[in-house]
Amino acid sequence: MKRLKSKILSMEPNTTTYKAMYEGSMTIVDPTSTMPAYVDYSSTYYNESIGFDISTTHKLAQDKPTVVISIPCTTLGIDVPDKSTESVEADFCLRAFKKYIDELNAELYNRSRPDNENGKYYLCAPGGEIIKRNTAYFALCPQKDYTNGSGSTVYLLNDGVPRPPQMCLCIRIQVQFPLKKLRKTFQMMCKDLPEAVDRFVLDFDVDGLRKATELAQKQSAIRDWLKNSDYCAFVANGSILPRAKGTDLPMLDAIPFRSTPDDEIEVCGVRGMGIKKGVTVITGGGYSGKSTLLDAISAGIYDHALGDGRELCITDESAVTISAEDGRSVKHVNISPFIKWLPGGDTSDFSTDHASGSTSQAANIMEAVDCNAKLLLIDEDRSATNFMIRDRMMKELIEKEPITPFTDRVNELHKTHGVSTILVIGGSGEYLSIADKIYMMEDYLIHDVTEKSKNICSSYNVTSVFPSSANWQQCRTLYSDRFSSYPEGSGTEKLEVSDMGFVIIGDEKIDVRGLHDIVSPRQLDALGFMLRYLEVSNNDRKIDIERKINDLYARTDEEGIDFLYSPFFTTCERFLDLPRKQELMALVNRMRKINMVKGGDFI
Repeated sequence: MKRLKSKILSMEPNTTTYKAMYEGSMTIVDPTSTMPAYVDYSSTYYNESIGFDISTTHKLAQDKPTVVISIPCTTLGIDVPDKSTESVEADFCLRAFKKYIDELNAELYNRSRPDNENGKYYLCAPGGEIIKRNTAYFALCPQKDYTNGSGSTVYLLNDGVPRPPQMCLCIRIQVQFPLKKLRKTFQMMCKDLPEAVDRFVLDFDVDGLRKATELAQKQSAIRDWLKNSDYCAFVANGSILPRAKGTDLPMLDAIPFRSTPDDEIEVCGVRGMGIKKGVTVITGGGYSGKSTLLDAISAGIYDHALGDGRELCITDESAVTISAEDGRSVKHVNISPFIKWLPGGDTSDFSTDHASGSTSQAANIMEAVDCNAKLLLIDEDRSATNFMIRDRMMKELIEKEPITPFTDRVNELHKTHGVSTILVIGGSGEYLSIADKIYMMEDYLIHDVTEKSKNICSSYNVTSVFPSSANWQQCRTLYSDRFSSYPEGSGTEKLEVSDMGFVIIGDEKIDVRGLHDIVSPRQLDALGFMLRYLEVSNNDRKIDIERKINDLYARTDEEGIDFLYSPFFTTCERFLDLPRKQELMALVNRMRKINMVKGGDFI
């Protein structure tokens, strides 16, 4: 860090730009050459073999640089990870590194002063889920090929030893410099941070990494089994499903999950409850744990880290949580399976800027099916009542009813399209007669009450009359006009991500509060940048949005997620987590000003 020390201490004490540090000029001397020394630029500074690449976050945060710390895998004593395990290994390292950043921040903290006076280190604090991130990943990085002289002079190594790029663990952090305190900045960057990294390397838990990798392999094996089985979800015995209040941590003293005897299966050496494909109802009294179970099943679309409690809750990765979403925009969606007619409208080609609870829930289901979701997760408490059910008496009283309730279509969805549904129901027995399996939560324990429920339905002489088969197809085309990150009449892009649950891009203000499967705020920032990428990289008049999204994810697989970030957008955060394709398509579907029309083949 000798060169970085020279840069920091050479700057004016009241600097606000830290220009010399970002430019990283250095005088390069080749001892074996008669050529004169020359100047080159690099903002990567080394502490032995560990690199610290320092870059501006954006123009309004010159005092809060982004630092990518690259630690050779050989230094950590680990093998180069393969594609199947690199995300979990990077996730483990990120969680382990947090301890050392927390220690640094504890030394800096002064409650009477803001961060820009104290100084602070910022590190992504992940929840229990394991996701591809730009804050921890593996990449090939250059090796240091010089020795330091005085000041910013370096001497090239010409010892005949090859120094090709090497695989490194890369951890991205941000550092808030203390205002007008260069000596403290020097202490933070050149001493405290490198020493913390050295302690992380020295204490690195190779055995813990091995356990995390073994868990990931077991999770992957269960997911592979799930894809080729009659099941849509698996919850291991002993899982801790409730969360501690206000956190994503497992609740202390919670009752561990235990499968019902008849549904207990063993998968890849793990015993637990398998939830079969079809229609499953979870019921129970208030505060019995039924929504907690559904939340855990929903969380199972992602793998979870050791200690989360839901490590072996595994769910079909295509599952989508569905709710009513009053006021959302709908563009040319076929909702006719659920809404037969509307005043002055064609429900096979339905559009509105302000959907009702029932039409929004219908659109959410139709869009999820169109995005190849094979499992729908629905909680009665977040649904439109008139969409979910209509009992015999109401059907007899109201003869002219446009809504075909979900009860009448849920079995058709499974039998004709292979889309299963898991519902939490507490206030109506309408689903008992049509469900394949019915579970009851009581005192946080699950019981199979299918037979009892069917007997109750028989005693009430409950019969179901199903409507004729529906047309579930969507045929829509997105056109490029109005699909833009540039507000109309402006030559400057606009992208903001609000912590209130809105993505603002171009002329759009997209409400994403109804996307319940987004698990971190960093996924929201990534969604904003991904939508912007789709817009600025498009050259087609007719957009094959599914192909464009697939191409985008293929690129993230190859390059990571960070290529999406642009420092031009100063309100967007620097840390990004990769969302699923389902959430990106849902973002597009909620745009109000795009030109999405029914029909239209691609050329």
